Amino acid sequence: MKMRKNLLFAYSLAIIGFLYLPIAVLILYSFNDSRINATWSGFTLKWYTSLFENDRVLDALTNSLIIAVVTTVVTTILAAFLSLALHRYKFRFKQAFNGLIYLPILIPDILMGLSLLVMFSQLYMPLGKLTIIIAHITFSLSFAVVIITARLAGMGQELEEAAQDLGASSFNTFRYITLPIISPGLIAAALMTFTMSLDDFVISFFVAGPDSTTLPLYIYGMVKRGVSPELNALSTIMILVIVVLIVLAESLAFKGTGNKTTQD
Repeated sequence: MKMRKNLLFAYSLAIIGFLYLPIAVLILYSFNDSRINATWSGFTLKWYTSLFENDRVLDALTNSLIIAVVTTVVTTILAAFLSLALHRYKFRFKQAFNGLIYLPILIPDILMGLSLLVMFSQLYMPLGKLTIIIAHITFSLSFAVVIITARLAGMGQELEEAAQDLGASSFNTFRYITLPIISPGLIAAALMTFTMSLDDFVISFFVAGPDSTTLPLYIYGMVKRGVSPELNALSTIMILVIVVLIVLAESLAFKGTGNKTTQD
């Protein structure tokens, strides 16, 4: 039994090392004083300073933040009302509609990007920030609905019914009862959407215009010219931001579970 536990522990460490060792090396060499990644010449922060003095990086970062913020706001609002409708009401072909909502999760990114590009070309829409925002809303809406629906599934309807029995209107019931209860799910969905929008490359590659280069697209362009310490620094910052957002999203998504159990 002890031998099996040790083997399982060693196997788990090997998997974790396989997944995260390349990321650790990338982060380490972002502080390397040498421009050549093959040799370590000492610790420095100059690549981070040089990175934020690069106007093209700042332009790409600004584009990514604008797109991610707009996508997050619109997606969270749409997902909230869609989740409430799917949770509360029964209608014909509801199961088929649920399947269509979750379908973008299963479709490969390259197919979705290509299909969106064809649609925009048929509509004669110029590629730019607007087309990227529409594309990001399209693929992130399903993930946001999954998170918010999971929160609604554990909410029940007792508090809403009690508020209405006491004379509260539908709007006040939603404002003072439903919204505070599902707010952890809304915040988690928003953080997840922001992370996915900020990190997306494949779909953005198809629908981006010449003046709407996002940060992942800029990184791809830098890689084609060779991996530099500036690229390592930029990747390190993106990894840290994404990890923080995902941790916040996961913690908020399951925050209500303990509260619901305590109330019961």
